[in-house]
Amino acid sequence: MRPAPFSLRALRTAAAAALALLIGLGVAPTAPAAPGPTTPAPAAPAASTPVEANGQLTVCGTKLCNRHGKPIQLRGMSTHGLQWYSQCVTSGSLNALAGDWRADVLRVSMYIQEGGYEADPRRFTDLVHSAIEQATARGLYVIVDWHMLSPGDPHHNLARARTFFTEIAQRHNGKTNLLYEIANEPSGVSWARIKDYAEQLLPVIRRHDPETPVLVGTRAWSSFGVSEGADETEVVRNPVNAANIMYTFHFYAASHREEYLNTLARAADRLPVFVTEFGTQNYAGEDANDFAMSQRYLDLMASRKIGWVNWNFSDDHRSGAVFKPGTCAANGPWSGTGPLKPAGVWIRERVRTPDDFPAG
Repeated sequence: MRPAPFSLRALRTAAAAALALLIGLGVAPTAPAAPGPTTPAPAAPAASTPVEANGQLTVCGTKLCNRHGKPIQLRGMSTHGLQWYSQCVTSGSLNALAGDWRADVLRVSMYIQEGGYEADPRRFTDLVHSAIEQATARGLYVIVDWHMLSPGDPHHNLARARTFFTEIAQRHNGKTNLLYEIANEPSGVSWARIKDYAEQLLPVIRRHDPETPVLVGTRAWSSFGVSEGADETEVVRNPVNAANIMYTFHFYAASHREEYLNTLARAADRLPVFVTEFGTQNYAGEDANDFAMSQRYLDLMASRKIGWVNWNFSDDHRSGAVFKPGTCAANGPWSGTGPLKPAGVWIRERVRTPDDFPAG
């Protein structure tokens, strides 16, 4: 509540009375001291982590907004599949991501097939719990990535997704730093079928966690359908019937050129979009980096406040893994540019750039 304004006359009267009392006690001069500059109140300490600064996120219009309703852009890294590279998600590597890289967000990538969740649900759920707790302790946001890839129909894993997200939402619903990505890269199915999957799974999550934003994969490997001859209009015309959701877009700059870039630009004008995976190489995360095309994407995302996560925070032999081979097995070193491949050096620099000031 705003206080009532002071009366200048009352303020002067009170000051005179106080001065007379002090003179009588012998602790004040008989004449008032010359006026001096007002000492400003000490500034509130700056928030030290992204979560302290922004708190619970929510989708507002086409943007992701912080607890004050301000649109923000999260930037960070995705783990590789936990079944192969959990040794890259350590106290030291996450310290580097939060401190040296100054990232906002960690995407925890849990494959469902390919030796992942399907093979040992308890083990992989516990790995996700651990990664959430470690990232939370460092003030990072966490994208819980249900990394369905093959088969491309998300309904194939709907029962598993219900089980997994029920436990995740029950355990972590008191946290303010989560986002749930419920279908990594659907492919070979219609948008209507993906939408139906989302509308079946969302009530399961909302029963336990009504506030965490949910990220919905789009058709054709989360390309808004471009990789299968469609575009964003199918989502614009038939959006998921739910609030506080975003749609995901993935790109690999050496493979995905003007058509993909233009689709992202158009989609972001009409829909809330989060780029939960991208690389500076080809669609397999391999071969030469195309930093020029990558920068065009990053400039677009900065101008539209589109959050992004780079693939990937591991030491895989491919050029898209940021660490040199052997880094994870040796448990570092993690900080600085020494342990990084060229893509890692380039991405780290752009993660470290303050929001609202994209690197050129």
